[in-house]
Amino acid sequence: IFRYVNLVDLARCAQVSQTWMLLTQNSSLWGDINFSSVKHKVQDQIVVNTLQKWRPYVIRLNLQGCYSLHWPSFKSISECKNLQDLNISECQGLNDESMRLISEGCRALLYLNLSYTDITDGALRLLSSFPNLQYLSLAHCRKFTDKGLLYLGSGRGCHKLIYLDLSGCIQISVDGFRNIANGCSGIQDLLINNLPTLTDRCIQALVEKCQQIKSVVFLDSPRLSDTTFKALAECKLVKVSIEGNNQITDLSFKLMSKRCPYIRHIHMVDCQRITDAGLMTISPLKHILVLNVADCRRISDEGVRPLVQGSSGAKLRELNLTSCIHVTDASVTEIAQRCHELTYLNLRHCENVTDAGIEALGSMSSLISIDISGTSISDMGLRALGHHGKIKELSVSECKNISDTGIQEFCKGTKHLEYFHASCCPQLTDEAVKAVAFHCHRLTSASIAGCPKMTDTCIQYLAAACHYLHFLDVSGCIHLTDKALKYLWKGCKQLQILKMLYCRNITKQAVLKYTAKLEKQEHNDADPPSWLGYDRDGNI
Repeated sequence: IFRYVNLVDLARCAQVSQTWMLLTQNSSLWGDINFSSVKHKVQDQIVVNTLQKWRPYVIRLNLQGCYSLHWPSFKSISECKNLQDLNISECQGLNDESMRLISEGCRALLYLNLSYTDITDGALRLLSSFPNLQYLSLAHCRKFTDKGLLYLGSGRGCHKLIYLDLSGCIQISVDGFRNIANGCSGIQDLLINNLPTLTDRCIQALVEKCQQIKSVVFLDSPRLSDTTFKALAECKLVKVSIEGNNQITDLSFKLMSKRCPYIRHIHMVDCQRITDAGLMTISPLKHILVLNVADCRRISDEGVRPLVQGSSGAKLRELNLTSCIHVTDASVTEIAQRCHELTYLNLRHCENVTDAGIEALGSMSSLISIDISGTSISDMGLRALGHHGKIKELSVSECKNISDTGIQEFCKGTKHLEYFHASCCPQLTDEAVKAVAFHCHRLTSASIAGCPKMTDTCIQYLAAACHYLHFLDVSGCIHLTDKALKYLWKGCKQLQILKMLYCRNITKQAVLKYTAKLEKQEHNDADPPSWLGYDRDGNI
């Protein structure tokens, strides 16, 4: 049990009794140390004292976001000779000299995360001290250059590297990618997000020698085109993720279909030139488990139906069709009939999906997560969806045709619900929340934001029954008062995040009193904005 508690709680447990104190001193508890969970409280002395005592046993060390650390902490890290996994991302005190200390002492490192730090080429030169390094993140490190990447392949270098994250490193040019390819030809997983400067030539330079790449993630890289996939076709891709790209067309899907027979994960979000023809092209692929074509607005039933009828239809685990506005009940019915392994389905803002399609999904025993926000469903569809009772995650935000009755009928059929978001449903009242609280005691995340009819009573229901609640959004619930916070404070001891925007009847004094121990809270007493669809008195 002690392996699952954070450092602060472990220290508290040690004070309970002498027996518990001895148990917390077991060396097996100190092989994996996570300071990140208490990052705002961590100072050098805490790290030094802990590592000096347990350094022979420390294998994994997470210091992400511990911004108050300086030379003494990094010196102590260097004395952990058996350390294999080190995360020092977002450590503002880290510099090239700190890295020199670590490189001299931690030769067994396999995983190293340096993201969001100020390291330079000097630090990259030291990475050759880790001959077995396999996983490296340099995400959003802006002070090294193409020359620094040359060091990855020089001397002993990082020739065993299989995972590399260069997200946000906008300073890297084609030469930098060529330097990586020359020294790290064994890379299999490549993450390059938030890099608007990334071009086809960069990927071509990399793939010339890195032909073992299996997974690529290029989120927010608008300059890539089908040429990138022509280059990657030489690799045996199993995962592709791209977002926000208007250059890539159905040709990339055609290349995948011909050259990537084992691809399992396709994430092509907000790629406006992808059409039904692209989906039809990949329908013969036999191993697709995850398909996300959210915001590809040209996709319709003409592409979805052949896809799920194809070789991967019966194997699909996750399918995201968010904002594919031309998808209708015909596709949803086909999904229900063909996709027997589907666990996650997102139909958010598929406005042509109605009860007819959702009723078909009611017979899918595999489905545990569904988002039907912004669809045209009513209480009838919700009732059918609750029949098999295995849904753990439900989102019905912006569904104007559902009522308390629909929520009540759904909840009668399930006791496993952990995630319930019904924001911007102004017709719902306390009775809907009462049903959720009464039937779904495992709830961890809830949102009733933009539901102006909710009162303190609904929060009282939640606090009395849902003791595992971690996240709650009540923004725009204009009738909530300080009583609501008192109920949460008493009943929801595990609450970590609470959002209370546009709650003018909740005072700042109550927020300070009852939310002091939360990880995050947001509050203001402004009137609800016009886009919520009602005025300060809740009139729609």
